[in-house]
Amino acid sequence: MELLCIQSQEHPKLPQGELKAVIECEEMKTSLDIITEGLVILKDISPENIDDYYQILTRRLGYTHEVHQILKTSDIKNFEEDVLSINWQDYIDENFAVRVKRFNSKIDTVAYERKAGSLILEKCENIKVKLNKPKSLVRVVAFEDTIFIAIEKYHLNKKHFEDIKPHKRPFFYPGSMSPKLARCMVNLSRVKAGQLVLDPFCGTGGILIEAGLIGCKVVGSDVNWKMKNGTAINLDYCGITDYRTFHLDVRELKMYEKVAGVVTDPPYGISTSTGDIDGDDIFKEFFHAIYHNMADDAYLCMASPHYVDLNPMIDDVGFELVEQYSIKMHRSLTRIISVIKKS
Repeated sequence: MELLCIQSQEHPKLPQGELKAVIECEEMKTSLDIITEGLVILKDISPENIDDYYQILTRRLGYTHEVHQILKTSDIKNFEEDVLSINWQDYIDENFAVRVKRFNSKIDTVAYERKAGSLILEKCENIKVKLNKPKSLVRVVAFEDTIFIAIEKYHLNKKHFEDIKPHKRPFFYPGSMSPKLARCMVNLSRVKAGQLVLDPFCGTGGILIEAGLIGCKVVGSDVNWKMKNGTAINLDYCGITDYRTFHLDVRELKMYEKVAGVVTDPPYGISTSTGDIDGDDIFKEFFHAIYHNMADDAYLCMASPHYVDLNPMIDDVGFELVEQYSIKMHRSLTRIISVIKKS
């Protein structure tokens, strides 16, 4: 069986990297078929796993917009016959809508939506078309001459990333990371529900919110007491209860329980309130302090500016660089997302 992922095209590599990380940490038995940028298929999924995998992906992913179960792989010539071959009563409850999306295809989306809708109505009794908030969504995706006919069984909550933007939280501070990137970084750290995640530069708590929402236990610390308190306010607002926050310098951090993952966005080139760390030294001190607080084989996912060379610091402490992604912020700054493993 197969799942089709329609991904964000905001970044050429991050959506695929996030998906691969989730597949790895959740130990999914599947193979990836990257059709084109924005369109990926998970193949060779056993029937007993398909439902669990589907729910995991819709619960976790940030840079994937939709996940659907493929019912049939067709083409322009055989489309009508293949739509009629599906037992739609097994998938549609009361009402439905058909939505068509194209990738490098010239098909008429409106015509194919109408055609598929008419064929499904022909096959089924006691159902109707409902274009606004239908109970069932049939997703037809065309790539060149290939057409994937799929059904949405679990909805990925894209609205969350809009509703929880930094300025919409009770405690706000300029420069906070977007929820979608925060969720992606949590996923890149390969953590699972129930595991402990640490952000030692927690700021307003954006990263910890996303970790908490996928079921992780979270710990945040910050040298600024206002940030520590603000993080707690935002976590409470989002309904996250399994958390702890501390007001301390990262160099003083000594966890009673070693963490399964560290996800963080350290301050870029600004002093902490101790007044004795500036620039690159923040990263050097951070690597040394965090190493012994991480479980063996744990991952660290962090953001840094392009002008800071992390490689010698990573090697010096004994970490292993796994992957990196560049995000252009503006003309003078590119943000580097690094995934680092404790060897």
